[in-house]
Amino acid sequence: PCDDRIRTFEDFARVHQFLLIAAGVPPSLHRRLYRKLADEVFDGGERFSVEPCEEGRQRRLVLASDTALRGESDVFLVDHAWSFRLSDALKQLREVPGLAERMAALMCVDLDRRTEVEESDEQGSENGGGLEHVLQVVEKERIRVQESGSDVAAWLELEELGIDDDMLVALDLSANFPNLVALNLWGNKLQDPEKVMREIGKCGRLKALWLNENPILNQCTEKDVLDGLPELEIYNSHFTRKAREWALGFCGDMVGAENPCLSVGNISLDNIVTLDLSDRCIHKLPEVFSPSKLSSLSKLNIRGNPLDEMSGDDLLKLFSGLTQLEELEADIPGPLGDSAISILESLPSINLLNGVNASTIVENAKHVVDSALKPRIPEWSPEESLAERVIGAMWLYLMTYRLADEEKFDETPIWYVMDELGSAMRHSDDANFRISPFLFMPEGKLASAISYTILWPICDVHTGEECTRDFLFGIGEDKQRSARLTAWFHTPEKYFIQEFRKYQEQLQSTSICPAEEAPSTKSVRPSDGRPLRVFTDIPQVEEFLTRPEFVLTTDPKDADIIWAGMQIDSELKSSLGLTDQQYMNQFPFEACLVMKHHLADTIHRAWGSPEWLQPTYNLETHLSQLIGDYSVRKRDGKDNLWIMKPWNMARTIDTTVSGDLSAIIRLMETGPKICQKYIECPALFQGRKFDLRYIVLVRSICPLDILLCDVFWVRLANNQYTLEKTSLFEYETHFTVMNYNGRMNHMNTPEFVKAFEKEHQVKWLEIHESIRIMIRRVFESASAVHPEMQNSFCRAIYGVDVMLDDKFKPKILEVTYCPDCTRACQYDTQALVGSQGPIKGSDFFNTVFGCLFLDDLTNVSPL
Repeated sequence: PCDDRIRTFEDFARVHQFLLIAAGVPPSLHRRLYRKLADEVFDGGERFSVEPCEEGRQRRLVLASDTALRGESDVFLVDHAWSFRLSDALKQLREVPGLAERMAALMCVDLDRRTEVEESDEQGSENGGGLEHVLQVVEKERIRVQESGSDVAAWLELEELGIDDDMLVALDLSANFPNLVALNLWGNKLQDPEKVMREIGKCGRLKALWLNENPILNQCTEKDVLDGLPELEIYNSHFTRKAREWALGFCGDMVGAENPCLSVGNISLDNIVTLDLSDRCIHKLPEVFSPSKLSSLSKLNIRGNPLDEMSGDDLLKLFSGLTQLEELEADIPGPLGDSAISILESLPSINLLNGVNASTIVENAKHVVDSALKPRIPEWSPEESLAERVIGAMWLYLMTYRLADEEKFDETPIWYVMDELGSAMRHSDDANFRISPFLFMPEGKLASAISYTILWPICDVHTGEECTRDFLFGIGEDKQRSARLTAWFHTPEKYFIQEFRKYQEQLQSTSICPAEEAPSTKSVRPSDGRPLRVFTDIPQVEEFLTRPEFVLTTDPKDADIIWAGMQIDSELKSSLGLTDQQYMNQFPFEACLVMKHHLADTIHRAWGSPEWLQPTYNLETHLSQLIGDYSVRKRDGKDNLWIMKPWNMARTIDTTVSGDLSAIIRLMETGPKICQKYIECPALFQGRKFDLRYIVLVRSICPLDILLCDVFWVRLANNQYTLEKTSLFEYETHFTVMNYNGRMNHMNTPEFVKAFEKEHQVKWLEIHESIRIMIRRVFESASAVHPEMQNSFCRAIYGVDVMLDDKFKPKILEVTYCPDCTRACQYDTQALVGSQGPIKGSDFFNTVFGCLFLDDLTNVSPL
């Protein structure tokens, strides 16, 4: 046998040729990459260091070596700390020793456990020396004031010093600092509103006060504070109604601990170049905010303020008078309007809007821009296990790939977490590094593959500089880049809610009246009485089609009817010598029903947003609208569980249930999907989920001629239904298709119906009628929206999957082309409608072919 083992660089380059191209590795680095892979060289630790950031809740990667790293000068291997298929994630975290601990540390979700001991030590030392330290701070400021003169303003920083009510009284601040203008008591132990406000109220010249994170805030209102301090301009970092020159001076770095400033006359607003008013809870800008007073203002930040007492036009008019203003930071959508382009048109002097060049915004027609997005930081509760915390945080770190070779494509993607070095790389639109997963095959075969991520600089990087990558490399606005960044960052929620509202209005204004034309389908049996010749590639048809009116043939050219499980396109039709006069079990353009995104679109275009279709979004085109829907539900406290389904995969392959917005967006990476509102409260049977499979026989689309098999089948989940977060990984709890995964428990339909009626005290025939109406509506959608489906030489059956909610209302799940009819042929049963007589499984295809081609309505009911 041929030995494909990699022994030389030439072997490596030949075997990995396509992988190297796909990874985008510069050819100049191929030889260096080979050497590091062959010798397992992990030398990143010698060049980089990992540093904590975001108060220890995130990490970043920094170039630590003494020399700069030139662009495309080196390549580094990054190990995969954890690789898994999604359904196995929780199980592995619970069972693999040390895995949950390592992942929790890597994702910074174990901080409370890491710091418990440290905090207790800190508290001990604090309690012992708190008062002494406070007195030192106060004395230092008192001496500074004394040396500068009795009229000098004082500024006290007493943050997180363990100060309680009695200690505050003992400090006698008003006597020691008659000109105290700023007092920071953030994070202390003040509790009694009356005692505290009596003491602080003596400081009548106070301009700024911080009481954040004190127990007193649970009992003390903002009005209580403001009533007692007539000159207060800033309270708990927010502007008060009295904010004037002093507050603007503070935000413009003219006033501070080094320059407390008591007199307004000493504050020159015309010297302010940069003014940061972000997150000040400003409803109306102070009157002193004017072009005449802020004549030098070049950079302005108004993010995070409601500004709801000023109109957008008034704000733009005010800002247009700031002739030196070149850089502006503002919420978009926000007080200035919904469009970055409109803002720039009103403020022509602006060069940078939210950190993005104005010309770039106009050229790319970007209405929403933001280069200063806040990162999503994992949140957890102390009672959550490490495994559960990791499941919540992992979507900020995961990467993915799929395995494939010449013979087969792996339907289930692999997700992985890079090691501590790789995972510390944060996002930048202007990244200085690039990464790519890479499979090294030392034996030359996929079976020997070892997965790595490779990392290389794409420009010069200097010592101490942060090393970043583009999380969405190669993905532009045409692929919803800004919306997809929501997986890692807090993007402008208001924009997405507006997009959702517009989409909602559009759907609500849509509805068609389907044409009511009577069908006239006739038998297609030849007038000479000869049997119809049938060519099929489906074993059950070969075995069970026994009616004398039909005869099987092995030559497709000779057949009257082509009944195929495979898709017959024009190329295959031509190669088999098929003609347009042969009947086929595939309607043209049937993708409008059998592909999930097209099905939703077809229904939306016909009926808008009917109650029998759960809210459904094509993630490839309507991600912004989904994010808006998700945001509204979260704001209103509604359930927010969604199911992601690939456009065109059967048997729940790559189908996931999640309430995590980051997960929903990241799952787009494994192939195009729809995202559909999960039926969180389904009707249950003995505590378990179930769905129903109906068979619809279609003889004509225009006019619509469809019939329903008198038999349907129930599919039951194996486990008791629960919405516990950890259960979302349990296939046998949330999914009902068990003939390919898990253990299948068949239940005959009459038994199920009898037991269901008894359990829920309902009449099945009433439920059945509502299902019939819904199925009719689905096919009416196709008839109205896609009349091009009609072909008089097409007859087909479709599987229609239905679920009931807890009010027993039907919901459409999907429509399946050429459904698997194994159970239909295998089990004898009894019709609950129509003849209500016994039905043999072995007669199933006799019934189907009799209806479609002979106009025999035995065991079927017209819809």
